[in-house]
Amino acid sequence: MDIETVKRWYWIRRAANKLRRRPKEKPEKFAAVLKDHRIDLVLDVGANVGQTGQLLREIGYRGRIVSFEPLPSAHAQLEERARDDAKWTVAPRTAIGDEPGSAVIHESEASDVSSLMDANADMYKAFHKTNIVRDVETPVTTLDRVYDTYASAKDRVYLKIDTQGFEKKVLLGAEETLAKITGLQVELSLLPLYDGEPSYLEVLTMIHGVGFSPYMMTETNFSVDLRRQLQIDAIFFRS
Repeated sequence: MDIETVKRWYWIRRAANKLRRRPKEKPEKFAAVLKDHRIDLVLDVGANVGQTGQLLREIGYRGRIVSFEPLPSAHAQLEERARDDAKWTVAPRTAIGDEPGSAVIHESEASDVSSLMDANADMYKAFHKTNIVRDVETPVTTLDRVYDTYASAKDRVYLKIDTQGFEKKVLLGAEETLAKITGLQVELSLLPLYDGEPSYLEVLTMIHGVGFSPYMMTETNFSVDLRRQLQIDAIFFRS
C-alpha cells in the first residue's frame, strides 16, 4: 500500500470516528451496552425506591422494566415513581431468593441497605445508617417461578440484582432464568458486609460458569472510614 493510500485511509477513519460519538461517562457507556445488545426488558431485583428504573429512563432506555422490592415502605415509593410509566411494572411485594417461602427483612435507617441478612461489624463502620429500625416479614419467591409471568421467549432480557448480600441466593433460584437472559448486572462486595455473604470471587465463578463474560465494572461504594472500595457493579453479557 503506497503512502497516499495510507493517508487517505487515515483521514477516512478519523472522519468516521468523529461521526460515531464514543461514550465517555458511565451512564453513556451503560446506555451503549444496553443498546448494542438490543435489551428490551429489564428485571430489576432489589429495586428499592426505583433508582435503577429512573436511571434507565434518564439514559434513554424506553423498553419495559419490571421491579421487585420486598420492603413495604420502599415498595410504596417504588409504585408511586412508576405510576405514570406505562412500560414500568412493579411486581407484588416480594423478596427474590433460592426457594419460595417467607423471611424477615431488616429495615435499616437507610432503606437501600436493608437486608435479609445480618450486617457485620464492617457494614456498621462503613454505613452509619445501617441501624435496624424494624423487622418486617416478607414473602419470598424465585426468579424461575416468576420469569414467565413477565418475560417471553422473544424478549432480550437484562437482569439486575442488588440485594445486599443476598445475590448468590437470587442466582441459585434462577437456574432456568439465567439460560434465557442476555445480560446480567450484579452488585459484588469486595469485602463481605453481611454474615454469611459469599465472596465476590465465588459469585463471579458462578456467573462465568453459566456462560457470561464481563463487559463493565464500575465502583459503587467506597468507605472513607475503612479506606477501601467496598462494592462494585459488575455487568455481564452472554458469551
